[in-house]
Amino acid sequence: MTEWLRNINMSETKFLNMDSLSFQSIDEDAELIPLMTPEDEEEINKEELPKTLPILPLRNTVLFPGVVIPITAGRDKSIQLIKDANNGKKVIGVVSQKDETIENPTVEDIHTLGTVARILRVLQMPDGNTTIIIQGKKRFEVDAMLREDPYMEATVKEVPETRPENMDDEFKAILDSIKELALQIIKESPNIPSEASFAIKNIESSSFLINFISSNMNLAVKDKQELLAITDLKERALATLKFMNLEMQQLELKNDIQSKVRNDLDQQQREYFLHQQMKTIQEELGGGVSYEQEVEEMRTKSKKKKWNTEVKKHFDKELAKMQRMNPQVAEYSIQRNYLELFLDLPWNEFSKDKFDLKKAEIILDRDHSGLEDVKKRIIEYLAVLKLRNDMKSPILCLYGPPGVGKTSLGKSIAEALGRKYVRISLGGLRDEAEIRGHRKTYIGAMPGRIIQSLKKAGTSNPVFVLDEIDKLSSSHNGDPSSAMLEVLDPEQNTEFHDNFLEMGYDLSKVMFIATANSLSTIQPALRDRMEIINVTGYTTEEKVEIGSKHLLGKQLKEHGLTSKDLKIGKKQLEKIVEGYTRESGVRGLEKQIAKMVRYAAKSIAMEDTYEKKVTNSIVEDVLGPARMERNKYENNDVAGVVTGLAWTSVGGDILFIESTLSKGKGNLTITGNLGKVMKESSTIAMEYMKSNTDLLGVEPEVFSKYNVHIHVPAGATPKDGPSAGITMLTSLVSLFTQKKVKKDIAMTGEITLRGKVLPVGGIKEKILAAKRAGIKEIILCEQNRRDILEIKESYLKGLTFHYVSEMSDVIKYAITDEDVKNHKTL
Repeated sequence: MTEWLRNINMSETKFLNMDSLSFQSIDEDAELIPLMTPEDEEEINKEELPKTLPILPLRNTVLFPGVVIPITAGRDKSIQLIKDANNGKKVIGVVSQKDETIENPTVEDIHTLGTVARILRVLQMPDGNTTIIIQGKKRFEVDAMLREDPYMEATVKEVPETRPENMDDEFKAILDSIKELALQIIKESPNIPSEASFAIKNIESSSFLINFISSNMNLAVKDKQELLAITDLKERALATLKFMNLEMQQLELKNDIQSKVRNDLDQQQREYFLHQQMKTIQEELGGGVSYEQEVEEMRTKSKKKKWNTEVKKHFDKELAKMQRMNPQVAEYSIQRNYLELFLDLPWNEFSKDKFDLKKAEIILDRDHSGLEDVKKRIIEYLAVLKLRNDMKSPILCLYGPPGVGKTSLGKSIAEALGRKYVRISLGGLRDEAEIRGHRKTYIGAMPGRIIQSLKKAGTSNPVFVLDEIDKLSSSHNGDPSSAMLEVLDPEQNTEFHDNFLEMGYDLSKVMFIATANSLSTIQPALRDRMEIINVTGYTTEEKVEIGSKHLLGKQLKEHGLTSKDLKIGKKQLEKIVEGYTRESGVRGLEKQIAKMVRYAAKSIAMEDTYEKKVTNSIVEDVLGPARMERNKYENNDVAGVVTGLAWTSVGGDILFIESTLSKGKGNLTITGNLGKVMKESSTIAMEYMKSNTDLLGVEPEVFSKYNVHIHVPAGATPKDGPSAGITMLTSLVSLFTQKKVKKDIAMTGEITLRGKVLPVGGIKEKILAAKRAGIKEIILCEQNRRDILEIKESYLKGLTFHYVSEMSDVIKYAITDEDVKNHKTL
């Protein structure tokens, strides 16, 4: 009974002259309580119950006969019902909802037993809601629902009340007990004004006394509905007395607790004992979850964890610490989060690996065309893991340009192994706490990303992709790349220390796969802990395969089309690759394919006719003129012009080197935006010629009479690398001997002052660039023969290779017509 006198404020509602009510004034300034006399009750009982009533559902209260309560209506249906009823007989049926959270209740959502109510006053509140003052008349039961729109209306039947024929001694004793207990509750409760006792003493009607107290008791709607449903007045009185006794016991217990903690309490102690009071009430009522129950649940859950002795001992110690803490202080929530993290982490829980290497090969080939070396290394790793099964997982770092499939390789590995897949992006990370976590002493402390991701994965051996590890940065918050040393060191990560966890966690079973676009920005100590696997990119042929097998189908699906709506042949895909993309990966290719798919989607949406099979002309119409056509071989019609092969970040390309003579004093001029390495190569080539004039058939005096100018076209493009030595020397020999270089021949390699030919890299990309340009013969270092053996034979069809070790061999194959002895023709 904690809401006495709060539900009717007579000074505001001003309905003192209502005929059906009498009022008891306590004093001039006090609130007035509507009291029902036996005469009022007899008059209500004589009223005839309407056959049909509009039904008003109530969310969180129950109306009892004779009781006056205010109701605030916010639902459109309820407002319309009140408006119509107020303009009519002002009689409605009031029922309670079974679930107060339902916004638009139906017949199934309301109780069938309710109370007939009379609207006494309708008030429009300042906030726009409608408040009505209603008085309960008599109980009814819904017989049949007539309609539900615009509001509920039903036929009803009266539910009579059974009263004792004579006011026997037992019933009188029950009523006296109810009054006495009500007065005692008013006296003991600090929330109820003592003047309310005058109202209780002046209630004459036994039925109204029971209803009035039932309405104002601090009960759930369910309990109040059960009281309303009791037809026997004496039985209802006993039930009301039972609830009052329970409330009195709670009040006594509350007052007892307050008396124990009333003296000299500071604010923190006061909050703690209020919590103890709440816990005691919850335990007495048998409802709610106390903090002790929460602790017990944690203890029960911990028994199922696969902890070693050290971890279990630490958890029990921290759990006991939480039990001693005041739940209202900020540290309590941190401690609870800390223990919940312990329980959620997959300590010694591992997923079972699937070591079907044939299936793993199928998955890798299905998801990635090309990248043969990378897939071979991954299969080798899986094979070793299968044989030992307890090895510490090596840290693989997939290094290469954007868009070549480094991140998706990790996903394929996880699928092949049957492990969970976890990915975190390290790009721009500059706070060490993101890796190692915050110390538990800070407000808002939380574990690092490594521990959080393991919690999310649910196992201690997922495939963990550390994306963009080269883009870690430092700040005043520490150096995350240094924090990663412990994570990625197989010798240390068996006891990875997270500041929040405060315990070592075994990361040795995690398969870490890092990705990077550049190795230069990775800390040397961190790079030393990883095995670098170079993902160089895709050839044109591989890009065509990827576009045909993967990208086209993916874009068709994303745009709501099928393979029947658009077909792009391999010739057209090759045109798109070479004319509209310049990259190692396939992101740019996917964007161009998406444009082609949008062309078809737009035509279908606008019901226009279009060619479903794409031709070269359609490619140009949709994508525009080709902007990135690669160089084609041009005949070397003049001496001094040689075709070289170069590797770029977007694949292989051919490179023309031109040289010319002019009268002068033997100066060497180099142009074409060349780097230091290529400038040094030209100088070495010039000095080699000067020291080997007899071998090359050049007069020594020529070098002092002519200036030499070496130029590499496309001067706006920076060029550098150890691949153009033999090309520059061949150009100079051709220039000084005035012998043209052979037709359809290209070369790559570096030289020394002694005329030795050195091997170079990027052979695969260079060979494919030469083939696209129409080259027929290629000169390579003898040591690059192994690189040719790793390239698919289908890519080499129609090419002849000359393997050389000395510069004299290069001159022989490139300029003279001597027999070729050391070559390979396919």
